[in-house]
Amino acid sequence: MRIPRNILIAGAGTLALALIALAQPPKPKPGLYEVTNKMTWQQSPFPDDMQAPKGSGDPHTAQTCITQAQIDKYNGPKPEAHGGSCQVTNVQKRQSGMTAEISCGPPMTGKGTVVTRWIDSGHSKSSIHFTGSMHVGQNLKTIEWTLNSESTYKASDCGSVKPAPTN
Repeated sequence: MRIPRNILIAGAGTLALALIALAQPPKPKPGLYEVTNKMTWQQSPFPDDMQAPKGSGDPHTAQTCITQAQIDKYNGPKPEAHGGSCQVTNVQKRQSGMTAEISCGPPMTGKGTVVTRWIDSGHSKSSIHFTGSMHVGQNLKTIEWTLNSESTYKASDCGSVKPAPTN
Protein backbone atom coordinates (compact mmCIF):
# COMPACT_ATOMS: atom_id res chain seq x y z
CA MET A 1 0.00 0.00 0.00
CA ARG A 2 1.34 3.41 -0.98
CA ILE A 3 0.97 6.42 1.29
CA PRO A 4 -0.15 9.51 -0.65
CA ARG A 5 2.55 12.14 -0.94
CA ASN A 6 0.50 14.94 0.67
CA ILE A 7 -0.09 12.81 3.79
CA LEU A 8 3.65 12.14 4.02
CA ILE A 9 4.44 15.86 3.70
CA ALA A 10 1.79 16.79 6.30
CA GLY A 11 3.10 14.14 8.70
CA ALA A 12 6.68 15.34 8.28
CA GLY A 13 5.59 18.94 8.86
CA THR A 14 3.71 17.99 12.03
CA LEU A 15 6.74 16.08 13.31
CA ALA A 16 9.01 19.06 12.59
CA LEU A 17 6.69 21.44 14.50
CA ALA A 18 6.55 19.04 17.45
CA LEU A 19 10.36 18.83 17.57
CA ILE A 20 10.66 22.63 17.43
CA ALA A 21 8.17 22.95 20.30
CA LEU A 22 10.12 20.43 22.38
CA ALA A 23 13.37 22.27 21.70
CA GLN A 24 12.03 25.61 23.00
CA PRO A 25 13.37 26.52 26.44
CA PRO A 26 10.84 26.68 29.28
CA LYS A 27 9.43 30.16 29.85
CA PRO A 28 8.33 31.12 33.35
CA LYS A 29 4.79 32.39 33.70
CA PRO A 30 3.68 35.20 35.97
CA GLY A 31 1.57 34.37 38.99
CA LEU A 32 1.62 32.76 42.42
CA TYR A 33 4.45 30.34 43.25
CA GLU A 34 5.19 28.22 46.29
CA VAL A 35 8.90 28.46 47.11
CA THR A 36 10.79 26.10 49.41
CA ASN A 37 14.17 27.37 50.64
CA LYS A 38 16.88 25.52 52.51
CA MET A 39 19.87 27.41 53.86
CA THR A 40 23.08 25.65 54.83
CA TRP A 41 26.10 27.22 56.47
CA GLN A 42 29.50 26.16 55.21
CA GLN A 43 31.09 28.60 57.66
CA SER A 44 28.81 29.83 60.41
CA PRO A 45 29.60 32.93 62.47
CA PHE A 46 27.85 31.41 65.47
CA PRO A 47 29.58 29.43 68.22
CA ASP A 48 28.83 25.70 68.25
CA ASP A 49 26.70 26.08 71.39
CA MET A 50 24.62 28.89 69.83
CA GLN A 51 21.68 28.06 67.60
CA ALA A 52 21.83 29.37 64.02
CA PRO A 53 19.09 31.81 62.94
CA LYS A 54 15.61 30.51 62.21
CA GLY A 55 15.40 29.06 58.72
CA SER A 56 18.91 27.67 58.74
CA GLY A 57 19.11 23.98 57.94
CA ASP A 58 15.39 23.26 57.82
CA PRO A 59 13.30 23.80 54.69
CA HIS A 60 11.06 26.87 54.79
CA THR A 61 8.10 27.22 52.43
CA ALA A 62 6.39 30.49 51.49
CA GLN A 63 4.37 31.93 48.64
CA THR A 64 5.61 34.62 46.29
CA CYS A 65 4.08 36.57 43.43
CA ILE A 66 6.14 36.81 40.24
CA THR A 67 5.22 39.59 37.82
CA GLN A 68 5.81 39.82 34.08
CA ALA A 69 8.17 42.76 34.79
CA GLN A 70 10.32 40.48 37.00
CA ILE A 71 10.33 37.81 34.29
CA ASP A 72 11.35 40.40 31.69
CA LYS A 73 14.21 41.73 33.85
CA TYR A 74 15.43 38.62 35.71
CA ASN A 75 13.80 35.67 33.89
CA GLY A 76 12.00 35.03 37.19
CA PRO A 77 11.78 36.75 40.59
CA LYS A 78 14.46 39.22 41.66
CA PRO A 79 17.17 37.29 43.54
CA GLU A 80 17.39 38.30 47.19
CA ALA A 81 19.76 37.63 50.05
CA HIS A 82 18.34 38.66 53.40
CA GLY A 83 20.20 40.23 56.27
CA GLY A 84 21.62 43.35 54.67
CA SER A 85 21.41 45.90 51.94
CA CYS A 86 21.94 43.82 48.78
CA GLN A 87 22.37 44.75 45.13
CA VAL A 88 21.92 42.41 42.16
CA THR A 89 24.36 42.99 39.28
CA ASN A 90 25.62 41.30 36.12
CA VAL A 91 22.26 39.65 35.40
CA GLN A 92 22.68 37.21 32.51
CA LYS A 93 19.37 35.86 31.27
CA ARG A 94 19.76 32.41 29.76
CA GLN A 95 17.34 30.42 27.63
CA SER A 96 16.18 28.40 30.61
CA GLY A 97 17.17 30.55 33.56
CA MET A 98 19.61 33.22 34.69
CA THR A 99 22.83 33.92 36.53
CA ALA A 100 23.74 37.02 38.52
CA GLU A 101 26.03 38.39 41.18
CA ILE A 102 24.83 39.73 44.51
CA SER A 103 26.69 42.04 46.88
CA CYS A 104 25.50 43.03 50.35
CA GLY A 105 26.41 45.71 52.86
CA PRO A 106 26.15 45.68 56.64
CA PRO A 107 25.26 43.88 58.77
CA MET A 108 26.15 40.98 56.44
CA THR A 109 28.86 42.12 54.02
CA GLY A 110 30.03 40.05 51.07
CA LYS A 111 29.36 38.72 47.61
CA GLY A 112 27.61 35.80 46.06
CA THR A 113 26.54 34.12 42.87
CA VAL A 114 22.99 33.35 41.85
CA VAL A 115 21.93 30.58 39.45
CA THR A 116 18.32 29.86 38.45
CA ARG A 117 17.24 27.07 36.12
CA TRP A 118 13.68 26.59 34.88
CA ILE A 119 12.78 22.90 34.68
CA ASP A 120 9.53 23.74 32.87
CA SER A 121 7.28 26.82 32.78
CA GLY A 122 6.01 26.17 36.31
CA HIS A 123 9.06 24.77 38.17
CA SER A 124 12.49 26.20 38.88
CA LYS A 125 15.55 25.49 41.00
CA SER A 126 17.81 28.25 42.27
CA SER A 127 20.86 28.63 44.44
CA ILE A 128 22.74 31.52 46.00
CA HIS A 129 26.27 30.90 47.28
CA PHE A 130 27.49 33.74 49.50
CA THR A 131 30.80 34.49 51.24
CA GLY A 132 31.61 37.44 53.42
CA SER A 133 31.56 38.55 57.03
CA MET A 134 29.25 39.81 59.73
CA HIS A 135 29.54 41.25 63.22
CA VAL A 136 28.65 38.94 66.07
CA GLY A 137 28.88 41.11 69.14
CA GLN A 138 32.19 42.99 68.85
CA ASN A 139 33.80 40.35 66.61
CA LEU A 140 33.86 40.26 62.83
CA LYS A 141 33.20 36.66 61.74
CA THR A 142 33.74 35.04 58.35
CA ILE A 143 30.61 33.53 56.83
CA GLU A 144 29.78 31.26 53.93
CA TRP A 145 26.32 29.93 53.15
CA THR A 146 24.23 28.44 50.36
CA LEU A 147 20.52 28.93 49.84
CA ASN A 148 18.84 26.34 47.61
CA SER A 149 15.28 26.99 46.43
CA GLU A 150 12.62 25.18 44.46
CA SER A 151 9.53 26.93 43.14
CA THR A 152 6.23 25.53 41.90
CA TYR A 153 3.58 27.49 40.01
CA LYS A 154 0.22 27.56 41.83
CA ALA A 155 -2.08 30.05 40.05
CA SER A 156 -2.20 33.00 37.66
CA ASP A 157 -3.86 35.13 40.38
CA CYS A 158 -1.59 36.03 43.30
CA GLY A 159 -4.54 36.82 45.55
CA SER A 160 -3.37 38.67 48.67
CA VAL A 161 0.33 37.94 48.04
CA LYS A 162 1.98 41.16 46.89
CA PRO A 163 4.93 41.02 44.46
CA ALA A 164 8.35 42.27 45.52
CA PRO A 165 9.58 45.45 43.80
CA THR A 166 11.28 44.76 40.45
CA ASN A 167 14.13 47.32 40.80
